[in-house]
Amino acid sequence: MGSKQPKRRWRDAPSPCIDVCKYPDGGFCKGCGMLKKEKKRWKRLDGRADRQPFLETLLERLTSQGEKRVQRWVKVYSRKCDKKSVPNPLEKLDLP
Repeated sequence: MGSKQPKRRWRDAPSPCIDVCKYPDGGFCKGCGMLKKEKKRWKRLDGRADRQPFLETLLERLTSQGEKRVQRWVKVYSRKCDKKSVPNPLEKLDLP
């Protein structure tokens, strides 16, 4: 018999923050592209209905800042999910 894998849950997804946290001119973070208030808001988002649109918007923002920027963030965030042994919600999204 195979072992049951835990159900993938959006609420288990870690914050999109990748621990760079630099805000030039008080704007978006250089690492993850979020505003400070968005980083705080992530904790209050509940499951797929809230977190999926948040991540989609974040990916659009990062994509508009350049292909290398979004690719770097996706790589580091995916590593973060692996390190925490949680499902990567990016696998459920259409990535650029």
